[in-house]
Amino acid sequence: MIDIAVSPSAAARSMIEALGAPVVLLDEQGVAQAQSPAMQALIPGIESGKALALVLRDPDLNDAIAQVAQEGGRKTVELVERVPFERAFRIHIAALGGGPRYATLLTFQDLSEQRVIERMRVDFVANASHELRTPLASLLGFVETLQGPARNDERARERFLAIMREQGLRMARLVDDLLSLSRIEQRAHVAPDTPVDLAGIAREIVDSLTLLARERQVTLTLVTPREPLQIPGDRDELLRLMENLVENAIKYGKQGGEVAITVAAGEGEASVHVRDDGPGIAPEHLPRLTERFYRIDTAASREAGGTGLGLAIVKHIVLRHRGRLTIESKPGEGATFKAILPRFESRP
Repeated sequence: MIDIAVSPSAAARSMIEALGAPVVLLDEQGVAQAQSPAMQALIPGIESGKALALVLRDPDLNDAIAQVAQEGGRKTVELVERVPFERAFRIHIAALGGGPRYATLLTFQDLSEQRVIERMRVDFVANASHELRTPLASLLGFVETLQGPARNDERARERFLAIMREQGLRMARLVDDLLSLSRIEQRAHVAPDTPVDLAGIAREIVDSLTLLARERQVTLTLVTPREPLQIPGDRDELLRLMENLVENAIKYGKQGGEVAITVAAGEGEASVHVRDDGPGIAPEHLPRLTERFYRIDTAASREAGGTGLGLAIVKHIVLRHRGRLTIESKPGEGATFKAILPRFESRP
């Protein structure tokens, strides 16, 4: 057993500094004596010779350390730091040495990512439930009306059935997007390796969306290499990626404007640019556009048939293909969405 009654020995310091976990050793007065490199990376302010209470000013944590130093034993405390940004830790405090006061060893477990994921899960369930509940309530209301006051009203029946069909299609789109997002996330760790012609996919999507563009009086322009541009990919997912980007540009760009799609080859990369000349996007919205259910204008999105998941699906498809997505926009200057993906490398 290592004796750390007052100050740690060289052996104890070496042991702590070799640990991969965030660990700090305090003397019986709560002053840091040694810390692991992981601890220094997690909370740089913790230094040897400095009282921990000067760095982490949490009363519950400092009371727990004092109690363990006085009585021995173990305690576990959860700490939430909100400055400069929110982080959460679970801290295990254990007494070392033989008293009458004890040195303490603190092991930190970073819960920040876990808390973020849990918050995202809760928000996702709440948002999905809300998005489904609204059209479902509308459907049930019209069904009750058709079964009651409008039972014999042919004009009302035709009008209500059209609305009910639209609400049913809205729920179907949402369920389809939820399932698509789930499938992509489940396969995120497996990068696709089948050669796919990105230029061919762009031409196919532009052909399929010509009617929608015509309805909005939007001109579609497409520039692609003459030769096939192959990337390792999942064809169905890349079709979805291209469709979502071009359809968004048509729906949220300027009516009577232009949507320009460019597929280009780079050094080891292939890129897809989709540019519209719509109203543009304010800077505060850009970092959140790919969040699930995030909408700049909820009413406009729903009117356009959006589910709030289109760009989240695009982001996850790009990540699964080991690429990156950039969004450039200024108010009044349109928006450009750019997906950059690795080129296909043939194996000998």
